[in-house]
Formats: sequence, structure tokens, C-alpha cells
Amino acid sequence: MKMSGKMRAELAMKTLALTPIALLAACSASQKPHSEPPVVAQVSAAEPVAEQPSTNHNTDVGAFSVSLTVKDLAASREFYEKLGFVVIAGDATQNWLILQNGDHAIGLFQGAFERNMITFNPGWGQHQETLTEFTDVREIQRSLVERGVEIQLKADESTEGPASIIVVDPDGNPILFDQHVPSPKG
Repeated sequence: MKMSGKMRAELAMKTLALTPIALLAACSASQKPHSEPPVVAQVSAAEPVAEQPSTNHNTDVGAFSVSLTVKDLAASREFYEKLGFVVIAGDATQNWLILQNGDHAIGLFQGAFERNMITFNPGWGQHQETLTEFTDVREIQRSLVERGVEIQLKADESTEGPASIIVVDPDGNPILFDQHVPSPKG
């Protein structure tokens, strides 16, 4: 059976765990007339592309979740439950729910904010368990300011315990650091 370039590329994608570079090679090869199948190079994710200076500042930002602004909380809950998420916190009468599937959490918020956002919860583990040791949100705020990150919503430095900060990435995506627990004893 003679396979077209497109069929070869589709077969390659199905049978190999290809990186984006390899997929580009397969697609570009499929657009040229060939009597031989295209050669597709695999690039290992472990191979460094170029030496980069370390930017790891070792700030523990807490549990990760995605906070979604929704139009209809009940419809969104039903949809995410079909994906295997279960409600673990929240109050539907106040228009918010937290759902979890394994280590993955999604917050559903109706009318609370304008855009979806990434959320980190200092002081919580990925299953909303309170941690005894963690980086307080005000320390995260100080660290980010030292690194030149503009804080859109600031935590009051004179307080302890629950507080929030918001930063916005270069593409306009809000990132919420939302601490719900008392500050760590230090």
C-alpha cells in the first residue's frame, strides 16, 4: 500500500511519542513529493537546548489550582463531574465550588472575578491539608518585589494569617496567591 505524506505523518504521530520539533519535521516532509517515508528525528526532552542561567529562586508558592469564572455554576459543576472531578469545598449558595480529581483542583466562581486565573495557596498541600511549614504570602510578596515583579493586589505587611496578592504575567494572565491559613510559626 502506498501511503501519502499526510498518512505517514499521522501514523508517526500515533506510533511514536513525538516532540513538537519531530512533528514539524514530519509535517513539512509530508508536503514534498517523496518516494521514501520522511525521516523524523526524535529529540529527547532531557537534552538541554542551550545553557540558561538559573532563575530558580526556590519560593514555595503552595497548592496549585485553576480558578475559572463561570456563567452557570450548576452547569459547570455537572460538566466537571463528568470529567471525574468531585466537589471538595465551597458553597453553591455563595456561587463558588472547589472540585478535585486526584492532585488536580479547579475552582468554579460565578460572578467573583472577570478572568480565569492561576491560583496558588501558600500553607496548603495539594489536597487542601494545612502545612506546618510554608512560605507566608507576605514573604512571597517581598520576594517578588525584590525580583522586580509588580504586585497588582498587595497583602498588608502589618498583618498575619490569611491574605492574598495578585500579579499579572506578561500576557495579562492574573496569578492569585491566596493564603487561607494562619502564618507559619517561625
